[in-house]
Amino acid sequence: MPKLKTHKGASKRLRVTATGKIKRSKAFGSHLLTKKSSKRKRNLKKSTLVVKSEFKKMKEMLPYSK
Repeated sequence: MPKLKTHKGASKRLRVTATGKIKRSKAFGSHLLTKKSSKRKRNLKKSTLVVKSEFKKMKEMLPYSK
């Protein structure tokens, strides 16, 4: 079997935690911020986990991470 290639876009955007979950950053926090509330902007800064339905797809893009 040949080696699998890591999806470079995914590797720049996703991190695998020590327990094997995948962390991602939230979208919509880079521009057009004047119309968004302070609470919303504050929560967009935080990272979150990839949902269960997308997890397998993301895992395939990162073959050599835990």
